[in-house]
Amino acid sequence: MLLNVGPQHPSTHGVLRLIVELEGETIADLTPDCGFLHTGIEKTAEHKLYLHALTLTDRIDYLSNLHNNLAFSLACEKLADMHVPERAVAARVILCELQRLASHLLWLGAFGIDLGATTPLLYGFRDRELILDIFEACSGVRMMTSYIRPGGLARELPEGFEEMVAQAINAIESRLPDYDDLLTHNPIFQQRTRGIGVIGAQELLALGVTGPILRASGFEWDLRKHLPYCGYDQYDFEVPTRPEGDCYARFLVRLEEMRQSIRIIRQALGRLPAGPYRSDERKFVLPPREELYQSMESLLHHFLLVSKGFEPPPGEVYAAVESPRGELGYYLVSDGTGKPYRLHVRAPSFANLQALASMARGHLLADLMAIMASVDLIMGDVDR
Repeated sequence: MLLNVGPQHPSTHGVLRLIVELEGETIADLTPDCGFLHTGIEKTAEHKLYLHALTLTDRIDYLSNLHNNLAFSLACEKLADMHVPERAVAARVILCELQRLASHLLWLGAFGIDLGATTPLLYGFRDRELILDIFEACSGVRMMTSYIRPGGLARELPEGFEEMVAQAINAIESRLPDYDDLLTHNPIFQQRTRGIGVIGAQELLALGVTGPILRASGFEWDLRKHLPYCGYDQYDFEVPTRPEGDCYARFLVRLEEMRQSIRIIRQALGRLPAGPYRSDERKFVLPPREELYQSMESLLHHFLLVSKGFEPPPGEVYAAVESPRGELGYYLVSDGTGKPYRLHVRAPSFANLQALASMARGHLLADLMAIMASVDLIMGDVDR
């Protein structure tokens, strides 16, 4: 029998259709049907100035917008050979690890409720709120911040930023044992996830799968360690792996990643220097707002950048970061004008979706929800 799983309604977020071939209640095959959320972001960006295209990147993976901001900014900076101040680099590390925590907290809660456990979702949203408050203090926006920009940050970190971050990560760290009590050591949760959705590392590599899914199958690959950016090679942290390759292993890897993110944030707070928060290369970066009221030259420069944009030399670059879902890469081509000639996003969720069929074959239909939840798909990331 062929069974359509989703979509519920085309106006909802996260719309995915699965064409499931069943033999009784056992999944014989599965075909994902994506594209319901396709918004043409890559093509739209080619008609925007670089600075304006940045706001589109927030909408690709809306639970990891800062990683998209960062990957796009790194690509622009590589094109223009732009220097980024140390304060901005350290702040980017803090913000992106906070983003990883927020993403994993929401995933953890959603994973629990997909299997019938309501409490983890309430706990996850409670703890995630501490991080969204920090993003709002930095940018004025809780989710689509556009805060990391080519050359540094959109504006200076708010007063008391270090204290806010320290309080948030201390609170989240103290509550992580609650998730162990609720899920890790829960026999029902273990029965629903152990031995379910097993897939090997070699098959994942052949499919282009990265991130926690690959690491949960025993393959240690993390761009922060193996192709470091933003000075991650100067931080002391571990890359969690598990050998089992099942839903439970993917859960454990993400839970440990949260502890490692807290570890990185503490180190970054300790090395957050004073100084400028964005580059002083004025032909690429907007002047500080306070200068606009005092300098006609800065006002004209601001006007030209906003209306015409900066013009990097012709060339092509690829910049990738380790997002909560895996390798997130931006391929950017410049023709010397103020708009990208070509933008392509290597979205981790699109590659990770390919593994769903292999994970699901031979399992019961009731296991499909656990398998889908363990993949942590973001459909905006898939469809773009």
